[in-house]
Amino acid sequence: MPKDSFNFEHLLEKISIIIQKAYSRDEKLLQICKLLESEIPPYNWVGFYLVDPEHPDELILGPYIGAPTEHTRIPFGRGICGQAAATPKTFLIQDVSKETNYLSCSIHVKSEIVVPIMKNQMVIGELDIDSHQTAPFTDDDQKFLETICDKLAKNVFD
Repeated sequence: MPKDSFNFEHLLEKISIIIQKAYSRDEKLLQICKLLESEIPPYNWVGFYLVDPEHPDELILGPYIGAPTEHTRIPFGRGICGQAAATPKTFLIQDVSKETNYLSCSIHVKSEIVVPIMKNQMVIGELDIDSHQTAPFTDDDQKFLETICDKLAKNVFD
C-alpha cells in the first residue's frame, strides 16, 4: 500500500490493543516497534530510548527492531535523540547528512524522526525512527507518532 494512502487510524487501533494486553512495558514497546517496522515501509529502524532512572540526563536503548546500534546510551543534548530529550520537542530530520549533531547509526540511514514521550511535563523516553529514504516523513507521520507517544505516556509508563 502506498504510504500516502496509509490508514494511520487502523494502526492506532492495533496499538491500543497492544497497550491493553497483559504484557510488560518492554514487551508492549517491542510489539509496537515490530508493528510499525512491518506495516510502514519507510520505517527501517524503530526503537525506544528511555531515560535512565539512575542518570536522568541520559537515554538508554530500550526495545527496538532493526540493525544493531552502538548508541546504547545517549546524553541529553547529543545527537538528534539527545536534542529531542533536552528541548523536549519532536525532531523531524528529512536529510541527516545536513545535520551537524547527528549520531550515525548506519550508512543506510537518510532521515530520522524522534518523538519525546512526556509524563508530568518531563521526558521519560522517546520513539526514534530511522529511514533509508531521504524525506519520507510527513506531517501525518509526526501527528501519528506523537499520538502513539501520548497513549504510551498515559497507559504504559507509571
